Parts: sequence; C-alpha cells; structure tokens
Amino acid sequence: MFRALRRWLRSFEWVYLGWMRARMFYKRHRYGLKHAHPTFLMRGRSRISRDLIAHEYSFINDQCDIGPGVELGPYVMLGPRVAIAGADHVLDKAGTPIIFAGRPPFKKTVLEADSWVGFGAILMAGVRIGRGAVVAAGAVITKDVPPYEIHGGVPGRKIGQRFPDPADRARHDEMLREPPRRGRYCAPLAGE
Repeated sequence: MFRALRRWLRSFEWVYLGWMRARMFYKRHRYGLKHAHPTFLMRGRSRISRDLIAHEYSFINDQCDIGPGVELGPYVMLGPRVAIAGADHVLDKAGTPIIFAGRPPFKKTVLEADSWVGFGAILMAGVRIGRGAVVAAGAVITKDVPPYEIHGGVPGRKIGQRFPDPADRARHDEMLREPPRRGRYCAPLAGE
C-alpha cells in the first residue's frame, strides 16, 4: 500500500518534493542535526553524531554509523552501512593499559564535493576524501584519497581514475565551482 502511494506521489514531482522536505525536516529535528542543509537527504535509520555538517544535496543511506567531526560537502553520497570511525586511541604508552592511555588530538573527517562512498566502507577518523573521489564498497580507508581517484580494498589503495581525460575533469571542476543546484535524483530501484 505504501509503495503504491509513494509511486503515485512520485508522479507529481512538486508534491513528492514537498513530502520529502517535510520528512527531512522531521529527521533533522529528531537526530538533532543543526548543521544539515535543508536539501540534505537521509534514508532509513542511522547513528549520526549531532555535530555532522551536511552541505547541499548530500545523502546518507540506511544503517550508516557517522562519528563526530564529519563534514559532507555538496552532492556527497554515502551508501548503506558506511562507518566513519570516531577518535583513535594511544597505543604506544608502555606500562599503561590502552583504556587509560588517552586519545590523540581530534581530527576532522571531510568528504569533499561530489564524493561517493560505497556499501560497507569504513573511513578512519581524520581522513579527507577528495573532490569527486569514489571509495569502493567494503574498502577500509586509513589515508587521504586524492580528488577524482577511485580507491578500494583493505587497506584502501588507488584502483582507478574517475575521469582519465583531463578535459572531462576540468569540465567537472567547473561545474563544482558553481553554486549547488537541484537536479533530477536517480530513479528508484525496482520494488521501491
């Protein structure tokens, strides 16, 4: 019944967008996300630190675990079950158990504009995912990912380039320098 109602609502884009805005207003309030842009979208339930900064048209999928100090740039997408691990621990204090050794200085985790993190990926606190970069499903990222690179594996390493042609990369950079603008979202999956 709800699927049929959603499909019917999608046929009237202005009604559907109004419904999505109202739903996201409720979720931003419920999760205490004071720094999430009104166009930020979130699907399902996730554990999200209240200090999340989410810019225009960023998206968090179902069952993500987002620790403190995370900033999502415009157009950033997180797949389902992505984890951005919180602070690390000090491991090298001889004669002191790890639980009492303390933590290193806090580092902010930044996902720059138009980056995409696939299903089940884990990002360690303090990494920077560059503009337009892609993190493959299941990857464990412990170091920064440069712009427009595709990283995957455990530990994460470069497996490709998003735009091999420099002209395509320049065109994409130019688009990202413009103020964020609304576009048409991906079509829903079958059965949604």
